[in-house]
Amino acid sequence: MGKLCDFFHYQLMSSKSINYQFKKKLNSTLGGEAHSYCYQCGACVGDCPAAMYSVDFNPREILLQALLGDEEALTKKDSPIWNCTNCYTCYERCPQAVRPVEVIIALKNICYQKMTASPEVNQIVESVKASGRTVRITSLSDRRRKELGLGEIKSVPTDELKELFEP
Repeated sequence: MGKLCDFFHYQLMSSKSINYQFKKKLNSTLGGEAHSYCYQCGACVGDCPAAMYSVDFNPREILLQALLGDEEALTKKDSPIWNCTNCYTCYERCPQAVRPVEVIIALKNICYQKMTASPEVNQIVESVKASGRTVRITSLSDRRRKELGLGEIKSVPTDELKELFEP
């Protein structure tokens, strides 16, 4: 690690006590259970497109915060977890099979449960609940599909989705 990373790592480790309650919650959330195996090698950052274009996003730092149980930083409204593109590059690169992207998705799910997800995320969830889709199908969509020789978009049965969203 470089001197700046060493300094950051030391500052983060020395200024926080471990929140075992949050770590337990993350471990019990689908996808979050492997975060404890991360040994901070940094392989997840190497080809991460979000880390390349966002100074706020670093999967290694997110995993370190998860190891410390830093619930406040990870689940606040403007948490850097929302910058993750879910490309799964970190999943493929991790030598410990931590699956960083799945830990980040688990953190996003915790944010949604805590109602700290961004309004845009809430709009998408409401759209999925109502129509089974993340975006609305418009007459333009239908017309373009017809021009391309594609079939009509069928409606999605939302009864099962509604059951999934119930607490």
